[in-house]
Amino acid sequence: MATSHITRFLLDATVPDETHDPLGPDCLYGLYTSWCILHRIKPLEDFEFRSAIRRHGIDPSGSRRRMAGPSAGNYILASYPDTA
Repeated sequence: MATSHITRFLLDATVPDETHDPLGPDCLYGLYTSWCILHRIKPLEDFEFRSAIRRHGIDPSGSRRRMAGPSAGNYILASYPDTA
């Protein structure tokens, strides 16, 4: 059975984290879109993404996950205005 791109995103760009503030829904979607850009995948719309991660047992409002991997760096850099 093929692995969905949402499963790959969760494995590649997030890790479970019960001890810190979880990624909120906007940050989680932003991380997802960064991951999609790096993997040349057309991202789902926000509503579709939230539904998809719910089907994976993750509540977008309290994900209990944190960023990891290259997508995290890409997302962080893209989130801040250019200061140069």
